[in-house]
Amino acid sequence: MKIGVVVHGPHIVDSGYAAQLIELLRKYGHVKARLGGTMGRTAVYDAHLEDIIDISEKRLPSESVDLCAEEGHDLVVLMNYGKSRITGHGFGYKVFQRSEKKPPMVQIERPGEPDGSVVPWRREVLPFAEKLADELGLELVDPEEICREIFHGEPCNEQEPDSREYRRLVGVSENENIFVNGIVVGTSTSDDVTLVAENGIITNIIGGRIKKHGVEKLGRVNLRDAVVKTGLLRRSDVKPRKVKLRENNKESFRVSFLNHAAEDIYSLHDADLVVTVGDDTTLVAADILYRFDVPIIGITDGDIDRVVRNGFKCSGSIIIEFEGGWDDIVGERIHRELFRGSDTIEVEDLETFKKDLLQIIDNIGAEYTVRYT
Repeated sequence: MKIGVVVHGPHIVDSGYAAQLIELLRKYGHVKARLGGTMGRTAVYDAHLEDIIDISEKRLPSESVDLCAEEGHDLVVLMNYGKSRITGHGFGYKVFQRSEKKPPMVQIERPGEPDGSVVPWRREVLPFAEKLADELGLELVDPEEICREIFHGEPCNEQEPDSREYRRLVGVSENENIFVNGIVVGTSTSDDVTLVAENGIITNIIGGRIKKHGVEKLGRVNLRDAVVKTGLLRRSDVKPRKVKLRENNKESFRVSFLNHAAEDIYSLHDADLVVTVGDDTTLVAADILYRFDVPIIGITDGDIDRVVRNGFKCSGSIIIEFEGGWDDIVGERIHRELFRGSDTIEVEDLETFKKDLLQIIDNIGAEYTVRYT
């Protein structure tokens, strides 16, 4: 039997269960594992699992599921470790519904918790799901039960009402960040949260506080298809792994510009320096690029939403903090004048580049503070 495995999120990796479950599945047949989503990449690097879990391409979980089906796997195992039972089950529901192929899929959810479960999302995989549940000591959960739990009795084959304008979130706790496509758009004020969009723009968060600046950065969005998360992107305390060390004896240096945390930060792993705009973007990029020994120059305004528990920054990084609202203005000016509208440039000397950047900032006339690492 050919088993395709889709690993989602950092916690299933950080906990050690991803490696354990992949080894267990090898008893049943040939296993090929790949990542679904983005944030789990860092965890895979830290765990030295990049030769076991394919992280070579950025795909949504549903896209990874479909790729497994296209490769001819007999079934797909989705591994996840949500912050709650209802969050994990809601995630599995969304992945299966968004999959175009809808292959035979089994979900292993929160394997290290008392409420951990195994979900057979297609009836033909029920015998295999029963074996896994028995061997792992997890509860076997019927998909219809999940639909009743999440959607208040609505069957799985019905669409959520008004899905183009409303998106009810599941498993939310009070005072958590709300991410839409990687951007913080607000904070929850209760455990019952619904996003509201008009003409593709989020205009209200029922049960939460909207973050206007984040909504502006996000722009128009299809709420039904958007990737929505709550809480911390990575909640484990881990020791980061340095994947490579930088070279300082080069004739030219590659400098990149990043102003959107949802972009593929891993594509910048070969840069020698990255200029980041925005608090969340700076925090996430610095943490990821630390593994590749890439320093950053962060343009921030102190409006940080703390998207990872412990963010790391490479030595040689600089954080430049302005008053509220100035980070985008300064970032646009740097991108236009220093990068000439490009996202990547080649420079002969990094210190000269930094001086030129600070000169542009001084010419703007805004007050700022500089922190070196």
